[in-house]
Amino acid sequence: MLHPNSSDGTAAISSPSPLRREAASGGGGLVIEARGISKRYGSGKGLRQVLDDVTFSVARGEFLAIVGPSGCGKSTLLGISGCLDRDYRGALSLFGEPTRPLRDPQLAALRSRHIGFVFQAFHLLGHLSTRDNVLAPALFARRAPSREALHRRADTLLAEVGLAGRGDDGPAQLSGGERQRVAIARALLMQPELLLCDEPTGNLDEHTGQQITDLFCQLHAERGLTVVAVTHEAALANSASRVLQLRAGKLLTGDTPAAPEAA
Repeated sequence: MLHPNSSDGTAAISSPSPLRREAASGGGGLVIEARGISKRYGSGKGLRQVLDDVTFSVARGEFLAIVGPSGCGKSTLLGISGCLDRDYRGALSLFGEPTRPLRDPQLAALRSRHIGFVFQAFHLLGHLSTRDNVLAPALFARRAPSREALHRRADTLLAEVGLAGRGDDGPAQLSGGERQRVAIARALLMQPELLLCDEPTGNLDEHTGQQITDLFCQLHAERGLTVVAVTHEAALANSASRVLQLRAGKLLTGDTPAAPEAA
């Protein structure tokens, strides 16, 4: 059984987030603003330019798909956007705040509080129940609700993604699509404003992939989540409100946020 960090069921309280919270809680504004992002691997004759002067923005509440051929830099750009990779040139701001001045503990707090991640490979822990896999992010949060509140939230999220009553099952008892649903519930546990998804339907058959795509659309519409998804799948890309296309590390289209719809 997983529990939060302290003996009374609540995690340790940290200092206020370095982000400007108001930028993530209402009104307009940009969730991601990336300027001149460049990334290289290797050196000498083995030097490879993965991203080349990429500039783009993502507005709050937008559903953005990043598409392009394998090796074009999509996943690298997503990792940089989520502060998983700091080795790049250029400037990145999240929720209106530059990320360069932030130290590793501050970036960890940023990811924990504001960003949910969904990956192609699910990354569930086989020895834990479905519920405990959903609860895993609370172990790393500097503050979290009580144990009872977290358990209620986990069961509510499992129901929301179509897995009501499956909290005691293990990953081995789930299909691929069900495992991805657990991964999505896990990403939502700490109530992030931004969901970053790296090929979330890549390991699924067409029918199951469409179900997961429909789930992302539902979460985007009902929760107002900002969603950025790297994908090869046309169904997922076509469901986005805007598509950003990369080729050989360069941005081809989609460098301006979609205009917000009239209320």
